[in-house]
Amino acid sequence: MTRSLTRLTLVGVAILPLFAGLAPALAQSMAPPPPPYEAAPGPPPAGPAYWAWRPGYWRWDGRRYVWIRGHYVHAPYSAAVWVPGQWVFINGRYVWHSGHWRR
Repeated sequence: MTRSLTRLTLVGVAILPLFAGLAPALAQSMAPPPPPYEAAPGPPPAGPAYWAWRPGYWRWDGRRYVWIRGHYVHAPYSAAVWVPGQWVFINGRYVWHSGHWRR
């Protein structure tokens, strides 16, 4: 029992710092900058898959916002529409709501 508790404690001590940086990525007191102009290039050849433009967005890296460029992604089905994520101001903080597919 003592040995397994010791192992569990050591694993927890090793893993917890990895999660420390996750909270700032989801909520910030500082607003993201306005998105830069980004023109969607022509879509790739259709082929067997469907393509959807996933626009760029600002991601918080723990110290500052970093622009993630837009790109084409394979849609899960032919009529799928990508709804972009957005930063929403809630209770004095900006919270990231991830994008998702809609029918």
